[in-house]
Amino acid sequence: MDPIELSKQARADAIASIRRYIEANFEEPVGELKAGIFLDYLLEEIGPVVYNQAIRDAQTRLGQRVADLDGELFADEFLYWPKQDQKRKKS
Repeated sequence: MDPIELSKQARADAIASIRRYIEANFEEPVGELKAGIFLDYLLEEIGPVVYNQAIRDAQTRLGQRVADLDGELFADEFLYWPKQDQKRKKS
């Protein structure tokens, strides 16, 4: 698996969130560099766990949808003549 990459905006938002969390919960200011290093650690160490769980969740959901294709998308076949017969009976 390739390393998890964030867009510049997502990375900046994540760093700001980390800084705010640390300052609010540990009453200690943290700089952008330290928050960025911490973010890199989280992405490398914990990111794959979250990613793999998301893949498992998606596989489960897709499996459920595929298993129910008949119920979701089944189309009755060869209905033209029965419909025509019904129309003729009503006339």
